[in-house]
Amino acid sequence: MFAQFRFTSDRLPLLAGIALFGVFPARAAEDVPGATTLDTIKVTADAIDPDDSRAKTVSSATRIAMEPRDVPQTVNVLEMSKFKVYGLNDLNVLLDGTPGVDTSYDMRGDGIMIRGFAADSNDIYRDGIRNAGQIRRGTANVERIEIVKGPASVLYGRGLGGGVVNLISKQASFDAVSSVNTRAGSWDSRAATVDINRVLSPRFAVRLTADHEHADSFRRGISSHSRMLSPSVLFDNGDGLDWLLQYTDERIWRRPDRAPAHDSLPAGVSTRTAYAHPDDFVADRTRTLRTVLNQRLSDDWTARVTAAWNRSSQDFDHLYAGSYCRPDGTLLANGRPCPTPAAMTFTRAWQETDNTTATGMIDVIGKFSTGRIAHDLLVGVEYSREQRNPDLAMSTPRSDPSLRYPHGVDPFHPVWPGPKTPRGRATTSNRHAAEARALYVQDLVALAPQWKMMAGLRFDRFMFRSHNRINGKQRRYEGSTTSPRLGVIWQPTDAHSLYASYSRNFAPYGGRGLMGVAVSEEAVFDARPQYSRQYEVGSRNDWSQGRLSSHWSIYELELYNVRYQPDPENDPFHWAVRGRERSRGIEGSLTGRLGQAWYVRGGVGLQEVRIVQDRANPANEGRHRQGAAQKTGNLFMRYAPAGAWYGETGVTFRGPIYNDLANTSRRPGYARWDASVGWRAQPWTITLAATNLANSRYWRSTSMPGTPRSLLLSVNYLF
Repeated sequence: MFAQFRFTSDRLPLLAGIALFGVFPARAAEDVPGATTLDTIKVTADAIDPDDSRAKTVSSATRIAMEPRDVPQTVNVLEMSKFKVYGLNDLNVLLDGTPGVDTSYDMRGDGIMIRGFAADSNDIYRDGIRNAGQIRRGTANVERIEIVKGPASVLYGRGLGGGVVNLISKQASFDAVSSVNTRAGSWDSRAATVDINRVLSPRFAVRLTADHEHADSFRRGISSHSRMLSPSVLFDNGDGLDWLLQYTDERIWRRPDRAPAHDSLPAGVSTRTAYAHPDDFVADRTRTLRTVLNQRLSDDWTARVTAAWNRSSQDFDHLYAGSYCRPDGTLLANGRPCPTPAAMTFTRAWQETDNTTATGMIDVIGKFSTGRIAHDLLVGVEYSREQRNPDLAMSTPRSDPSLRYPHGVDPFHPVWPGPKTPRGRATTSNRHAAEARALYVQDLVALAPQWKMMAGLRFDRFMFRSHNRINGKQRRYEGSTTSPRLGVIWQPTDAHSLYASYSRNFAPYGGRGLMGVAVSEEAVFDARPQYSRQYEVGSRNDWSQGRLSSHWSIYELELYNVRYQPDPENDPFHWAVRGRERSRGIEGSLTGRLGQAWYVRGGVGLQEVRIVQDRANPANEGRHRQGAAQKTGNLFMRYAPAGAWYGETGVTFRGPIYNDLANTSRRPGYARWDASVGWRAQPWTITLAATNLANSRYWRSTSMPGTPRSLLLSVNYLF
């Protein structure tokens, strides 16, 4: 069940260097005459996996660190340590069970929806910097994840409206601990992480995080491996200036599992059967360089300069989907004749995509008063430039038929008779670019001791340009818009905060999630953005003298200005409003300590996402939006008495989901039980975790079953 982690010779120099990095800086301060003695860092027993997982501050909803009680919007915070115990690394699996978040298996990306609207291609950020594009994002160097629910254009610019997911990295710090972790478990899973943070002097701290992981799958022939390296340095001159520099390089290789929908297979096919050709692969790589400079201008004012460069690439070549030809020579899908009786045939696709983003921001943050009214002000400017370069071909008749895999495959026992044909030239080759310039302002106003107001406004000017390298045509599109936010907060006591808020989002060029402009001279594109607006009321409360915290919110989120061409042939220049789509729901969470040794974390979301108006197809009106469950949530209980032993158990649940807009196909919901037991005595922490403890059978998507019961043993050493 458990596999010993194996280090190959090519990794030994790297690991040796990491070990030396961890040893020598600590001794250097001891050996140098006159070296300054630094404050001792206090390490608690639960440093690796905190019992109380509440966040003291959040930053993604306001771009500055604030107490959650001062934020008039729902923000979920996921501490990565809670998920690493169970070996969960994929972003869409990590977010499963978060109230109001729907996830599904996506070979090319992360498959995330927030409050009923997509968020995986355009609304994922790393340390506040957009990380757009179709790519599988790694989480090896992520410390926590903040999910902002609802429109966020007031601070981040364009988006699809459901919210943003911000991955916050581990970075050099003057108070972080160092650790080594090894883990091994089911499906030949094995991994090691080294996280070394060293304070070299009162002015300098450095950190190096490295991770290597390998895992097979319960699906036959599927595997993956990844590696990550992230060095960072922090300088503080002790007189109001600090500077961070960080580089992260993460690579993920997978043999992809992009099987047909389960209802497209003949009866009796095992859920453990996958259809990956031995030559299939997906290779993702993300490189990020960022620098943040903070300069204190006075006791109340600070200037912050942020610059970041990100390059994300994905290269894949695989067979996918698949059609089953029944023994009588007719297709299972539609009854048409087919030439491969009792066998599956597949479509092939290859793609090389490169996404590059350069971003620069200057923020001024300060406090001032106008009479008795106090202000916490943020004013900033942002410039970003993005490029997306996809080259691809498919085995379809209109692309490159020579790519077609000619052999039929037994759906019960797939064996691949021969290799795939060599790649030809790309039949689709585009170069997309986007530029954005923005000015934004945000003010948290203390109107009275118990009343606050948060107001924000952002102005964006943007440009999209596309160049089709096959036919040489290119076009561009420009536009501008403003995005407001307004929230009112009532805090009758320090323990209770109630709020009401309004915010608006925009998605340019007719709501495109990925940048791109139709280049055909005959094409008439929708130049106006789609918008979404949200009304939300909620309450944040502390109970039992601050040991327990709760949050609830009620919202209405509406996508509007969805447009279409009523008569594209006779009047192609006329675009009209097609209609609206609306999400209504309630979300709640409870986190903290229930009793002397009992801790809780969890939440529940109830939502209804429907097509309110559709002039293009009135039959859709009133139907549920596909892919959005009406119920999502999780609840975990931990028992951590005095002593070394502790344990927890919890459930992650999701309600039924419609697979199509016609609401004719519905996928059942599921509940998955997980549990772990741990032993911790400084400097060691050892945990044994079980995922899907009851071995429940369920489907994450129409083609991907949930993982059966699996175990993971983790050993951590702090120093």
